[in-house]
Amino acid sequence: MDNTGLTGSTTSDAEGVLAVRSAGLQWITVAGSYFATEDGEPWMPIGQNDAISWPELNGLFRRKDIAGVEAHLRWLRQSGVTCLRLMLEYAQVRHRYFERPIGRFVPAMVRLWDDLFRLCEKHGLRILLTPFDTFWQWRHWRHHPYNQRNGGVLDQPSRFLVCTATRRAIKARLEFAVRRWGGSGALFAWDLWNEIHPEQAEGSADDFGDFIHDLGAFVRRLEISLYGRSHPQTVSLFGPELRWRAHMPLREPIFRHPDLDFASLHIYEEGTIDHPRDTVAPALGLGRIVGEALAETCDGRPFLDSEHGPIHTFKDKKITLPEPFDDEYFRHMQWAHLAAGGAGGGMRWPNRTPHVLTPGMRRAQRSLAGFLPLIDWS
Repeated sequence: MDNTGLTGSTTSDAEGVLAVRSAGLQWITVAGSYFATEDGEPWMPIGQNDAISWPELNGLFRRKDIAGVEAHLRWLRQSGVTCLRLMLEYAQVRHRYFERPIGRFVPAMVRLWDDLFRLCEKHGLRILLTPFDTFWQWRHWRHHPYNQRNGGVLDQPSRFLVCTATRRAIKARLEFAVRRWGGSGALFAWDLWNEIHPEQAEGSADDFGDFIHDLGAFVRRLEISLYGRSHPQTVSLFGPELRWRAHMPLREPIFRHPDLDFASLHIYEEGTIDHPRDTVAPALGLGRIVGEALAETCDGRPFLDSEHGPIHTFKDKKITLPEPFDDEYFRHMQWAHLAAGGAGGGMRWPNRTPHVLTPGMRRAQRSLAGFLPLIDWS
């Protein structure tokens, strides 16, 4: 693993690691169908997807506005937020690659994550972390550092899950993250792979289970060797694929893989959730899908919708929903997720311009945070 990119350009390894352990934020564990802190206090993921290049966290890059980001994180906690789902790199823009070239961890990005973990520790927020932004990585493959044309090891993204050299690079990235930030209680869990997909494995899902085992066991062994314990693990899937590719073996690795601690989907049901015409049909759809997912797990592990929202309305129709309508849609989705047995309120992908949640959505999260202590989740 080449750490030369860090020399003289960011905090030292010791400083970075110590910074994220200093506050002693308790690790999150699986507790039946839900989650708890190490001392047994119930904990629920209340939050949404965010990105390091979106408006509310963008001030971390090159430390342009650390104070502004800290004020935002403080406000999130006051709004009941407990968790953010984040990608280690967000490849929509070319200056947020975590490695460039492959194997050289970009100093500005390492410092960004040092700062974010430190601030999350300080304010009691946790991160559901996934190592790659597979959507924009695929769309912008010509620019990605893993591309052979850019000095990488992979000829085409359709072999991302099956290329031996790429697997070594993925593990090197995960190892760097585990060693630098894995000791932090601000890390809720690993989403080992964002939206695992047959097109990343030459059109097949047959080896998904082996891929998950290889990465998951590697991370778990390393964490246990370093910290004596390990963070929970999951792998996410774009939910409509369960219907579009019903002939493929997708359910076993997502819902029942023995190495994963909880199950997660990105719930974008066509015509209701992804393009809402009212605020009730999406909630009914979400509740039904959560119930079906919990039935698939068989062993009572937690289930979490780790992405949802009006993606077709926003991305394809180029429409940002009117705020009052979207606030109601958000509230109904949040409570449907919880009432159907999901852990927390689900994690919205903003799908708004700008890419942030509205004040009304934050009020809804505060409401959920106020309700949760009324239930004995254990």
